[in-house]
Amino acid sequence: MAEGQGRLVAISNRVGPLNDEGKAGGLAVGLSDALKRRGGLWFGWSGETSEKGTFCELKTEVQDHVSMTTIDMSAEELEGFYFGYSNRSLWPLLHYRLDLAEFDRQSDRIYRSVNQRFASRVMPLLEEDDLVWVHDYHFFYLGSELRQCGFKGRIGYFLHIPFCPPEIFSALPASHDIVRALLAYDVIGFQTDTDRRNFVAFCIRELGGEKLSGQRVRVGDRTVVARAFPIGIDAQGYARFAVSPEAGEHEEMLHDLTRVRTSNPDADGDAWRKLIVGVDRMDYSKGLLERFRGFERLLEDYPENRGSAQFLQVAPLSRSELDAYVELRRELEEMAGHINGRFATLDWTPLQIMTRGFTRRALAGIYRAARVCLVTPLRDGMNLVAKEFVAAQDAEDPGVLVLSRFAGARAELEAGCIIVNPYNTDDVAGALQRALNMPLEERQRRWEIMREAVFSGTAAHWCDSFIDALARGADFDEPEASEMA
Repeated sequence: MAEGQGRLVAISNRVGPLNDEGKAGGLAVGLSDALKRRGGLWFGWSGETSEKGTFCELKTEVQDHVSMTTIDMSAEELEGFYFGYSNRSLWPLLHYRLDLAEFDRQSDRIYRSVNQRFASRVMPLLEEDDLVWVHDYHFFYLGSELRQCGFKGRIGYFLHIPFCPPEIFSALPASHDIVRALLAYDVIGFQTDTDRRNFVAFCIRELGGEKLSGQRVRVGDRTVVARAFPIGIDAQGYARFAVSPEAGEHEEMLHDLTRVRTSNPDADGDAWRKLIVGVDRMDYSKGLLERFRGFERLLEDYPENRGSAQFLQVAPLSRSELDAYVELRRELEEMAGHINGRFATLDWTPLQIMTRGFTRRALAGIYRAARVCLVTPLRDGMNLVAKEFVAAQDAEDPGVLVLSRFAGARAELEAGCIIVNPYNTDDVAGALQRALNMPLEERQRRWEIMREAVFSGTAAHWCDSFIDALARGADFDEPEASEMA
C-alpha cells in the first residue's frame, strides 16, 4: 500500500467502530486498521433524526488520529433516502428482484438531495491530497457531487452488494444518471467479477462506452478503473473469537441442546444430533424460505435424519418497517411451524428459528458446534458468514459449508465447500445429506482448502488492495481477470 499518500477519508452510511469488540463487520475491520495507520476521517450518518437533518451541526469524535464525523437526517430524509430509494428501489433491484422494486419520483429526489448534502458538508473537511473512499448503494451520486463542489483529488467507490445485469438495471428510471454519476469516481470496486462485468456491460450497451485494457472502461471523456475487490474478514481475530469463553459457553449450550441421553446401561454414553446452522439477516435475498424447503425435503427423502439432525436458523430482524420484510417473517414462522408440526417428536424439534442477534464471539461458538453451515442466498454481494464459519472451525473436527452458487464467496470457497442451487429443493436436500455424512478426513481436507482462501483474502488485504489501486487511479494496469465483459 502506498503510505506516502495523504489521509484516507471514508464515507459510508454508518460510521465505526474503530475498535473491534466483536460486533464489527468486514467494512469496519478493514477501514479501521487503514484509518488508524494513515490518520484520516470517517464521515457518515449519526443514526439519529433531528428537525434540521443534514443541516445540523456536525458531531465529531477523535480517536487514534482518526476523526469520526457524523450528521443527522430529518425524518423526511430518512424515509425518502434510506427506507425509500435505498431499500425499496435500489436494494431489490440490485439483488435481481425487479418484482419487489418500487420507483417513485419523491424518494429519487430525496436520495439525490441527501447525496448532495453529504458532499457539501464533508467538502470543507477535505484536504487536497486526501484519498476519498465512498461506500455502498446509498451514495451513488456522492462522488459526482464532490466534483461539482470542486474536489479534484482521488475518489474511489465500493459497492458492497451485487450489481445486476443491464437488462435489469435499465428498468430503474434513473439508471443512466446513476452510472454517469459513478464515472466521477477514479476507481469503482465490486465484490465479484460478475458484478464488474455487469457494470461494464451497462456502460457499453447503454452509454456507448468502450472497454479498455487494465480493467478500465471509457465513457465519453471519462476513464475509470472497474475491478473486483472481494472483501474478507479478520480471520485471525475471528479464530480467536471461536476459542473465547463466550464462544465456549454457546458451543456447550448447543452440545447440551443436541445431546440424546440414553438410559440403556449397555449404550456407550450419550449420542449427539448433528447440528445444521444458518445465520442471516432476515432478508428476502438470503433464500431462507428455499432453505427451509430444502431441510423439509431432507427429512422427507432421507428419513434416517428424523430425530438425528437439527436445524438452527439465526435470523435477526432487518428493515422490519418495510412490508416485504413483515411478510417474509410471517412466511418463515408459518413454514417453521409446518415443519415442526409435521416431523417433531416429544424429545426432538427439527427446526428452531431465532430472530434475536448474537455477538460475533457467540456466533463463533455456534459455528464451531455445527456439523453443517447452510449459506444459500438467492443473490449476495459476498457473504461473510461463510468465511466466519470457516475461520471458527476446529481443525480436528471441522464442519462442512454448503454454499449457494449465487453467493459472492463462491469464487473463493468453491474448491472446499458443497455448491448448491438454492432454488432446487432436491439439490439442497442432497447436499445436506452428503454434508451430514461426510467422513472426517474429507471434512478436514475441504476445510484446509477454504481456510487458505479465508486467511489470505482478509479484510485488511481487501482494504489495502483498493487503496493501492485508488492511489494509482487510471494508471492501474492489472491484467483482466476475465475477457467475458
